[in-house]
Amino acid sequence: MVRHARLRLRWLLVAGLTLAFGTQATAQTLAAVKQRGTLNCGVSQGFAGFSAPDSRGEFRGLDTDYCRAVAAAVLGDASKVRFVPLTAQARFTALQTGEVDVLFRNSTQTFLRDASLGLNQGPVNFYDGQGFAIRRDANVTKVQELDGATICVAQGTTHELNLGDVFRARNIKFSPVVFERVDTMYEAFFSGRCDAMTQDASALAGALTVARDPSAYRVLEETISKEPLGPFTRNGDDQWSNIIAWVHYALLEAEELGVTQANAAEQARSPNPTIQRLLGTAGEFGGRLGLDNAWAANAIRAVGNYGEVFERNLGQASPLKLRRGLNGTWTQGGLMYALPFR
Repeated sequence: MVRHARLRLRWLLVAGLTLAFGTQATAQTLAAVKQRGTLNCGVSQGFAGFSAPDSRGEFRGLDTDYCRAVAAAVLGDASKVRFVPLTAQARFTALQTGEVDVLFRNSTQTFLRDASLGLNQGPVNFYDGQGFAIRRDANVTKVQELDGATICVAQGTTHELNLGDVFRARNIKFSPVVFERVDTMYEAFFSGRCDAMTQDASALAGALTVARDPSAYRVLEETISKEPLGPFTRNGDDQWSNIIAWVHYALLEAEELGVTQANAAEQARSPNPTIQRLLGTAGEFGGRLGLDNAWAANAIRAVGNYGEVFERNLGQASPLKLRRGLNGTWTQGGLMYALPFR
């Protein structure tokens, strides 16, 4: 009995310490961001449509809009964000060491990344697949016809692993040419050093827009993998991870409800209870996240709903002109689905 009592006491002490440290950790990032007054957001160094500097040096893209949405939700100002361009090799280390508060860097979510990096994977904000860019005059129509090709690929990515796994499984011979930086990889491909280049199909579409002669290249319709892209946060910081997740759901819910960047202020007077909860005119949802009640309204007013973010950066209003496809809302036959605001 004494032994059991000691074991129970020890368990209670461990549980108490775990709860204490866990509670302290949950508010760590949010408190740091608020004290600093700026969100440090990890992004790519230059993926058109996701994160790339424009002619004025301002980062534009789906990922950078998510950074702005988070800054607006947390700090009330979408401009209070510092973009930290990261290579594929450095991105997760930058988050682990606290150099950035959140990683929005078109990063694929996988089992090993979830289980071994000490990081939390947020909801998917773009469904993609690994594709191949080729010269049109190569007369290649499917992946199997790349047998014997030299293929440009970025180091430290799922693309490098998928390329080896899939090509070996299909008995396709190839010679990889590996690059640490994607801009160097693009230069090599466009200069003719590689027969093909592999990356997320959306990233390839963006890459071709900066080619000297975009019409000389095409992206094969066939993809060889699932590439669910989304944000990463640090484990043990549940409050911050919840904020990142619910900013995404807020942008999706806004699209489903017809709330836009232009009409968000007007919609705040809507009699629809769900819109009221979303925009903070009913309920106390913001306080559950450690934010004020206008958090979602601020995010939507800053960047628009998910459909607007997609259309501006990747859709028909952008140079990439990608179809929504899997990234459509569930009501449109896509996979995008907001958890209920209730």
